[in-house]
Amino acid sequence: MASNNRGAVLCFTGNGKGKSTAAFGIALRAYGHGQNVCIIQFIKSSDIVIGERETFKQLGIEMHQMGKGFTNKNEIEAHKEGIREAWALAKEKIMSNAYDVVILDEINNVFGIKRFDHREVLTADMCMDCFKDRPERTNIILTGRSAPDALREYADLVTVCHEEKHYYQAGRQAIKGIDY
Repeated sequence: MASNNRGAVLCFTGNGKGKSTAAFGIALRAYGHGQNVCIIQFIKSSDIVIGERETFKQLGIEMHQMGKGFTNKNEIEAHKEGIREAWALAKEKIMSNAYDVVILDEINNVFGIKRFDHREVLTADMCMDCFKDRPERTNIILTGRSAPDALREYADLVTVCHEEKHYYQAGRQAIKGIDY
């Protein structure tokens, strides 16, 4: 039987909406219990103003937007460097024993990149090696569409968000306050 003192690894994946939203809800819940939370975004550029960043800033929840934006745009080397920097920061925060919850937002999307081989910068094995050695209290949350089978198997909880219908399919744009 697993220890209740050991932090869990949670994975929110799939094509449906709600993966980051679920993780951010947990961030607020943990913060409400006086826990320390760190969020590292692997794809979203700091140039993009997102509502959750503004809220977390007001609350004092640490959030880092490390990505270079949509992976089908910008220079490949810039994306690789953004992923390297995000993973280095993620390992530092996970191993610091300063956080109860570390959210690696959109890390799973790294494993689905088609423009270059993600294994040049990040693999599921690298993640699992870090997670195995983390401080006992640290919970880790992974979000993004393309969670590899190895991470899904390793995680203590996997929730797959399934898209049945989306307003994008009808030509609607992203909605402020809902999508960003």
